Amino acid sequence: MIHHGGRLRALRRLYPDAPDPLVDLSTGINPFPYSFPPLPAEAHTRLPDVEDIGALKAVAADTYGCASPDLIAVAPGAQILISSLPHVLSARRVAILSPTYGEYAAAWRGSGADVREVTDRASLIEADVGVLCNPNNPDGQMHDPVDLLDLVEDRKSGDFRLIVDEAFAEFSAAGCTAAPYMPRSGTILLRSFGKAYGLAGVRLGFLVSDRETVAAVQRLFGPWPISGAAIHMARAALQDSEWRRAMGVRLADAAGRLDALLEANGFKILGGTDLFRLALREDAERVAVALGRAGLLVRNFPERRDWLRFGLPPNQKAWSRLERVLATVQPDDLRPGR
Repeated sequence: MIHHGGRLRALRRLYPDAPDPLVDLSTGINPFPYSFPPLPAEAHTRLPDVEDIGALKAVAADTYGCASPDLIAVAPGAQILISSLPHVLSARRVAILSPTYGEYAAAWRGSGADVREVTDRASLIEADVGVLCNPNNPDGQMHDPVDLLDLVEDRKSGDFRLIVDEAFAEFSAAGCTAAPYMPRSGTILLRSFGKAYGLAGVRLGFLVSDRETVAAVQRLFGPWPISGAAIHMARAALQDSEWRRAMGVRLADAAGRLDALLEANGFKILGGTDLFRLALREDAERVAVALGRAGLLVRNFPERRDWLRFGLPPNQKAWSRLERVLATVQPDDLRPGR
């Protein structure tokens, strides 16, 4: 089983006496969700028309900077796109720039591909399919999209495909996304609606690629790939450029506050995005236990026991609880009298 964040029920089983409410700091989902108007009844009572899906694609194309809605496929979440791509692309060898989101390796190994996790970008082109996240999860490493497109061009022979997961691109540095350069032969982008807009339960993701790949993915999901409710929510949110501008400022301020708090309590910031921070402390496991007992769930890493990933607290009460707990688990060199 792949280790993920977001499992509040598991936290409650582990620490039954933890105070309510439990606070999830283990994911990179925006803790300040988009507020949308009431949905029309037809969003729940009618199957979406093809024109409704087309209208959503047009809005997404405009928001992401794509040249045409025909370059976009919609699906019930970016995760299902990750799981489906091995059924669309033929690959014997897959290279994944690691460490990164674990579902890619699982999906491709499940398809029978030989999966190799690599640590340098240039090694991706030695496979049939290369995978990377931009920005990366969990360390936030970013790549210039032009460099990524050049990487595909460097593979002169064969049918190399590069999958670029842009799930955390929404509030990252300007120019992080390759969407404005699409379509480019051999390149596939994935975008997550739920993470950026704090509406993970809506289950909506987008794939951006050439028309042939988009058509193949859309056939896989059939005529009604997403719900009417998801269409109405996403159209309203994606068109709200003022919300995105204000949210970008709010998230950057919160991320800076989190950096200062973690560094004041003995953590070294390794990276992240404005939706999460990856931090290092030798006794990270001890910190995670103390936080869990206080009803705060953070993301640990069984393979790196000195790492923790922190999402942004959703309100001042959560900030105060986090501050209090960190003050009780000081590293040796910050304890009084040391």
